[in-house]
Amino acid sequence: MTNPNHILTDTHTHIYYHIGSDKIQEQIERCQLNNIQRLFLPNVDTDSIEQVLNTVNSYPTICFPMLGLHPCSVKENYKKELSTIENAITKNKIYAIGEIGIDLYWDKSTLAWQQDAFRTQINWAKALGLPIDIHCREAFDEIFEILEEMNDDKLFGIFHCFTGTLEQANRAINLGFKLGIGGVVTYKKAGLDAVVREVDLQHLVLETDSPYLAPSPYRGKENESSYLIHVAQKVADLHETSIDEIAKITTQNSKDIFGI
Repeated sequence: MTNPNHILTDTHTHIYYHIGSDKIQEQIERCQLNNIQRLFLPNVDTDSIEQVLNTVNSYPTICFPMLGLHPCSVKENYKKELSTIENAITKNKIYAIGEIGIDLYWDKSTLAWQQDAFRTQINWAKALGLPIDIHCREAFDEIFEILEEMNDDKLFGIFHCFTGTLEQANRAINLGFKLGIGGVVTYKKAGLDAVVREVDLQHLVLETDSPYLAPSPYRGKENESSYLIHVAQKVADLHETSIDEIAKITTQNSKDIFGI
């Protein structure tokens, strides 16, 4: 457990999938036992808006909402989905536009739609003075092309679940983004540990992406936000520092991004 003065922040968790079940209360309690006191919740489509907002209403001191259209949810009706999400944003206090981006792992045929949706939502973020939370899977070139095209002092945010090279890390940092580091950093053959070791802590935030990508020793099982402690410990080991120092720096970084 970390020093109670140094809280941990999970900058990306889908804990809201469990709203309405006992599981969410149990997971929140385990977070608090590990001093994980701030959870940022990205929706993925119009159906998940209500889940996010209900979770935030149930746990307003620990859960904070983002809203956006996930690239894997960009289908033929994406403009209608965007309109519904934009309407929800006007009616609710949110802390980022996300998760948004480009995913070419599952379906390359929707690239043009994904690019349009990404640009549209970046413009929302700029207009509202909010960060963006980027989902990037097998699409670094496509993501960077749009970010560099739209780069200005209003563009900032997090590369969620960053798994790129050191060169890609530096490129993201130079564009004003933090790197979201999750369970993949604990995987022996992923190579992310070597990248994270070389990146200054001021550029990192921590996340779980629960219920996905559980860190070792839970790899292959359902992830949860309390497992952030294992991510934090790995980053502490890589930087040869204490978990309290990791908590202090990465939570401050999250405050700089989200403004809360």
